[in-house]
Amino acid sequence: MTEPEPGGLTGIASSPADSSSLVSDVAGFVFRRPEVSTHVAVESDSWREDYTLRIAQRTGVDVSVYSILNIHRIGIDAPVEVVFEEVERWNGGSYCWPDHIARIEEIPDEQDGFRVIFLGQTRISRWLRKRLGPRFGMLFRATVAEARRVPNVQDVDNARFFLWNCSGGYPIGIFSIFVRSSIPERGETESTQVFFAVGFNPFGRAFLGRIRPVRTAWQFVHDSVTSNVLNRFKQQCEDSFRDLQRGIERETD
Repeated sequence: MTEPEPGGLTGIASSPADSSSLVSDVAGFVFRRPEVSTHVAVESDSWREDYTLRIAQRTGVDVSVYSILNIHRIGIDAPVEVVFEEVERWNGGSYCWPDHIARIEEIPDEQDGFRVIFLGQTRISRWLRKRLGPRFGMLFRATVAEARRVPNVQDVDNARFFLWNCSGGYPIGIFSIFVRSSIPERGETESTQVFFAVGFNPFGRAFLGRIRPVRTAWQFVHDSVTSNVLNRFKQQCEDSFRDLQRGIERETD
């Protein structure tokens, strides 16, 4: 992934601000109510079994071994190709990500790998990392298990995805960004559907994910941040597609 230009979006008057401080991130990603709700409820046994089967069919990963399975979805009015290109460009410094809560950093010499540093953009965190080492504050390290940039021939929904293994911190498991064409029979009206899915055991121990206070606190922060991230990403993709369409129209005039 390569780093996009920061600075937000054009043509969207009510867009929330870029990540500029810890306070702005907490206000804009944790306590801001997103325009579109993205969390997919998988708490019932039947829903979890259904999504476990879907994930296994698509990625070959059995998420039933993880105590926490969390899925978010959003529809985007832009073609799959445009959306997935935005996924590939996504990295630290993005308008979509709360860098002061958890900074994304590339891993040198590891394509598409990254690590997430808690409070990584704050002065105190940078000061501590200089003295305690670059691993200080690392929430997790993500290494690519599979990157499907081109859909399989048998895929009728134009699906592409990244699948990462997560280790070295709090979540020990997998993280995936999955992009496919919408399926009208499922009531999906936008051109593209984007899924964020995480399956993990906290610190590698399944029992910790079953402790209600631990689970509740994690889900509150994670669900709020992920919903706001996906809403910003939706705006960014749709804005990019509008810019692309305007450029094509100018060329054909």
